[in-house]
Amino acid sequence: MIVAGDQQLLKQINRMALVRQLCSAPGLSRAALAETVGLTKSTVSLLVRELLDEGWLTEADILATGALGRRATPLQLDGQRLALLGADMGIGMARIVATNLLGEVLAEQELPYLDAADTAGCIGLMAQGLAELATCAALAGRTVLGIGVGLHGVVDDATGVLHYAPHLGWRNVDVASQLRAQFAGTPLAELPLFIQNEANVAALAELEFSGQIDADPLIYLSIGYGVGAGIIVNGRLLTGLYGFAGEVGHTILQQGGPPCSCGRRGCADALIGLQALLDEVYGKQQPASPEQLEQLFTEAEAGDDGAARAVAAAGRNLGVLLNNLWVAFDPMCIVVGGAALRLGERFIGPGRGVLHDCASATGLAAPTIRTPHFGNNAIAIGGAAMARHYLMRPFTEPSPARRNANKLGALPPAVAAGVLALGLN
Repeated sequence: MIVAGDQQLLKQINRMALVRQLCSAPGLSRAALAETVGLTKSTVSLLVRELLDEGWLTEADILATGALGRRATPLQLDGQRLALLGADMGIGMARIVATNLLGEVLAEQELPYLDAADTAGCIGLMAQGLAELATCAALAGRTVLGIGVGLHGVVDDATGVLHYAPHLGWRNVDVASQLRAQFAGTPLAELPLFIQNEANVAALAELEFSGQIDADPLIYLSIGYGVGAGIIVNGRLLTGLYGFAGEVGHTILQQGGPPCSCGRRGCADALIGLQALLDEVYGKQQPASPEQLEQLFTEAEAGDDGAARAVAAAGRNLGVLLNNLWVAFDPMCIVVGGAALRLGERFIGPGRGVLHDCASATGLAAPTIRTPHFGNNAIAIGGAAMARHYLMRPFTEPSPARRNANKLGALPPAVAAGVLALGLN
């Protein structure tokens, strides 16, 4: 909530409005910015000077046009002086990256866990890696602005608590507090820290760094051992009342279908997720091993009958989910990401086919279906994108309901019970 008389906040909102405008329309002059954003030319000139000094913006070369008079100086984001840190706290390891303001990777590292069941050890390993990355040679002379972390589970972004990560077995882990404790005494101690579900983070990477204009609304559909989605509407992440929006792995695709870990039948997780595919091809396993997953990828690529049938069936069910997301959100684009991308067109092709048939029946154009711009680093780069996203929107706050719940110390009991019962991804 913006308080009347809070001039510093108002100034920061105006500063970041200029930066966001140049993200979508680089090359505008000070006068064009003033007209577009609705501020006076003198105010824009003052704010631009500060942003130039701090490294947010730079002046581009003036192009000769042959016109008389003083030519306007184009402005754009500066990729040389500032940096962002992002992390993907994955199932078997953490990926960390440093990017510039444009999303270009400056440095990256993979950090395998010594013991995935040791939450403190895994968080400490990632924290140490981030602190070392911030002082590496590739970031020399740069100022780090903030840190974003993507977690594979249900996250309350207002508190940084990971409520449940089914494929890690973690429950109610205060990731934010543990990271803050690990950062104490390092250059990261006072930096803004943002934590969110991995699909939401990957969606922000596509929004902030892909360079694709007019891709909003956008949905990032993450398909790994389970299924989740990050949903962007009007330039904002749709998180819902308690932060669980996008948990599409437990939407019902097939009434009376195969049993799901949540206790129901026919969920997307049980029809599309890699765990379900492994169970279908090799029989029920708990948990599936990375070696078995590699075997599935290899056999599917080789055209093995059992693997090929299972992958094609999962692809057709993917098409049903794509159709449901289309009619629910009417997105410009659905990005299909996650480990299941290793299955390629054998998986995505049948999904596109089902969506095409649904679109043909209605006479409407289906949304674009594509793969992520950032490959295996989609979540880690998304962490950096999340830091940029919220730093450029200083007025954005968690929902009032979640803020009030947090003041009481926890989610409402019924909501917390539902998280564990559903096994949300």
